[in-house]
Amino acid sequence: MQVEDIRPSGWACAYLVSNGEDAILIDPVWDHIEHYESILRERELTLIACMATHTHADHITACFSLSRDKDVPYIMWKDTASLGVTLYVDESTVLNIAGIEFSFHHVPGHTQDSMIIETDNHIFTGDFFFNGEAGVGRDDLPSGRLEQHWSSLEVLKRFPEDTLVCSGHEPPNTELQTLGWNRENNPILAMSSFEEFMKWQNESAEKLGSVSKIKVALPANIFAEIPDEIPWL
Repeated sequence: MQVEDIRPSGWACAYLVSNGEDAILIDPVWDHIEHYESILRERELTLIACMATHTHADHITACFSLSRDKDVPYIMWKDTASLGVTLYVDESTVLNIAGIEFSFHHVPGHTQDSMIIETDNHIFTGDFFFNGEAGVGRDDLPSGRLEQHWSSLEVLKRFPEDTLVCSGHEPPNTELQTLGWNRENNPILAMSSFEEFMKWQNESAEKLGSVSKIKVALPANIFAEIPDEIPWL
């Protein structure tokens, strides 16, 4: 199995998982569909599934467009409000796609439909959990819940130290780090109380400010529709 972050630019990671013949895209961004398709052509890979770790507020997902255009499943957590999803999963679901086994872990907090996608010593955490100092994603957006996010961190105890964390946002060219490394370097995992977590989240949200694309991206992702005008393109 091969795992690669294939984003051409920006901080939103998009992962290609493949067996050398078939491919799965995790959290692809609509702005970069042509880039993904060129990679698939160059490597002679066939796209057979798309997955989203949660309903994104900062970009339009490519999942519903690729699902329609390529006739492949669009996979999300079972309680998502996002339309266009063709295959819903829960914690009892195990999918074998292209000979690669995927399982799923519900981690509400950043959003109600946030999930970790697990496969072959990798976890795709979306905005639930980042590598190192970035900590975790913010909880002050629609369906975010601070208390749930804090409780969901317990799920990370299910995975061994050498598990590689493939998160939803990292600086360009960031090297993947293990969960063990994060237990030493991620400030959230050093916290002992919800009060610490809440203080960190509130200060982080204040520094980050508003999400500039939310008024366009979030409705697009919920209703699985590309708007007539996309201001940032």
